Amino acid sequence: MATIYHITSKKEWKEAEKKGSYEAASLAAENFIHCCELQQMRSVLKRYFDGKKGLVALLLETEKLKHPLKYEASPSVNETFPHIYGPINIDAVEEVIDL
Repeated sequence: MATIYHITSKKEWKEAEKKGSYEAASLAAENFIHCCELQQMRSVLKRYFDGKKGLVALLLETEKLKHPLKYEASPSVNETFPHIYGPINIDAVEEVIDL
């Protein structure tokens, strides 16, 4: 089973639990939710979340996702990242890790 991660705030995650699915702001703006693999998490945290508190990482089971998952290149860092093209269904979240 393959896993990927999405970083969000505890507040946004709690709202998603009540709603039954999670939608990052990027879904409306870019049509997908940004994710990363474990080995990319440290650099993603440093690049986009430096100094922010109250964060969690959602460990996602890719086979349980109800929306398409695509690995796409990010030219700014010359790496490929997983993107989810739709909301994250709650049952795909295997673990919520405090950061």
